[in-house]
Amino acid sequence: MKLYGKYLAMLLKSQLTYKASFVMTAVGQFFVSFTAFLGVFFLFSRFHEVEGFIFAEVLLCFSIILAAFSLAECFARGFDVFPRLIRTGDLDRILLRPRNVVFQVLTSNMDFTRLGRLLQAGLMLAYALPVSGIVWTADKLFGLGMMLLGGTATFIALFILYAGISFFTIDGIEFMNIFTDGAREFGKYPFSIYGEGVLKLLTYVIPLALFQYYPLLYLIGRSDDIRLLFLPLAGFVFLLPCYAVFRLGLRKYKSTGS
Repeated sequence: MKLYGKYLAMLLKSQLTYKASFVMTAVGQFFVSFTAFLGVFFLFSRFHEVEGFIFAEVLLCFSIILAAFSLAECFARGFDVFPRLIRTGDLDRILLRPRNVVFQVLTSNMDFTRLGRLLQAGLMLAYALPVSGIVWTADKLFGLGMMLLGGTATFIALFILYAGISFFTIDGIEFMNIFTDGAREFGKYPFSIYGEGVLKLLTYVIPLALFQYYPLLYLIGRSDDIRLLFLPLAGFVFLLPCYAVFRLGLRKYKSTGS
């Protein structure tokens, strides 16, 4: 962890070398997500609820999934851009070093400008918390934290899975964006509004609903089953098969000769 902290500080310092560029990029990230918020806002200015969910409840969904995605993209972006390491041959240099491959990939790319999106998520959450009508007891605050942690773990797992598949395809495959960028976009609303088939897919195959939808039911009082608050832990379990795919790809890896 001490070495990880040194890498983190080094990368942050390097990105702050051009402060104006860093700030403008972070502000750009903020406004990109802000336009998505405006879409939700204008929808609810016309329709007061969507499938029974009011504006503040939807903002809880949106803020959690945006915050989780932003944190994962900030600290695990090395896996998100992993195909580039294969194409350029930089992965060969990583394999020659005496450090763990996962550690090196994690520290190869951290994008702190994504904190602009995190700020947007924080502002939405700060607005939604007092106006949602939820009585914020200790268990519900715990559930909110679990949603954020589980969501971050789930997106990191998806980035690792994407990197693992890249060993076999050399280049990235666009369908994975359905579950990363697509999840960030469609996760603005509770996943149940997209139909039972989509909800089952995001429950039993890709566990996005386990941190975004089911704990929300407990928070807003639609369920009194406190076990729903522990479902986001599935994100950490999901890391295991995704990491297994990555390790399989690593064993099968052959240099591109770049």
